Amino acid sequence: MRRPPLAAFWAAMPGRDLTTESDAFCAVEPGRLLLVTVRVPDYRPPQWPDGRAKQFHLDVAVEDLERAERLALATGATTAAHQPDPTRWRVLLDPAGHPFCLTTLIPS
Repeated sequence: MRRPPLAAFWAAMPGRDLTTESDAFCAVEPGRLLLVTVRVPDYRPPQWPDGRAKQFHLDVAVEDLERAERLALATGATTAAHQPDPTRWRVLLDPAGHPFCLTTLIPS
C-alpha cells in the first residue's frame, strides 16, 4: 500500500510510526496524543491567516526552531507567507495545506 503524503508527513514530523493506515485513514501516536487524518472528498485547504475555514491548528513545541523547520520542510511542509512572529513561531503548511506552528515556547 502506498502511504498517503499527509500520513507520511505527520508520522515523520514527531519521528513516530503510523499506528493505523489505509487509503482513507491514518493515525500517528506521538506520545499520549493520537493524531488522526481522514480523506475528505472535494477537500479544499484553509487559507492562512483567514480563520474562517480553519479545520484544526497544531502548535508543535520544539527545542531548536531552525532544525525543526528544516525537518518539516524536508518532509513536505511549505512555509506560510504570513509569519506573525518568526522569532518565536514558524507557521508552516502540511502537505494538505493545514497550517501548523513550530514554537520554542514549551509549556512548563
